[in-house]
Amino acid sequence: MYLSTPLTHLLIYLVINVVVYCVYWWDKKAAVEGAWRVRESTLLWLAIVGGSLGALAAQQVLGHKTRKEPFRSILMTIGALHVGLGVVWIAAPNLVVEALSHMRSSL
Repeated sequence: MYLSTPLTHLLIYLVINVVVYCVYWWDKKAAVEGAWRVRESTLLWLAIVGGSLGALAAQQVLGHKTRKEPFRSILMTIGALHVGLGVVWIAAPNLVVEALSHMRSSL
């Protein structure tokens, strides 16, 4: 099975963001109940690896970590970076492919 189609990428992206949203929901629930919490660094790493949409959605819908600085600013920066990368990918997909292949060859 060939896993490099745009639809496959979209589905993987959506699954990652649903999982990240659920992790944020779980952390919000734990905060309310005084239970074990997910580390902020883990929440931010989940956003960095592709879950920024889920993280930002959870932040807005659940009201989770909306006043916590610098967490809020870092998450917004990650979201803006992902939007910028998405725009570049849509506007110049060949540029992204070339950059990825260059990164692979330099490893």
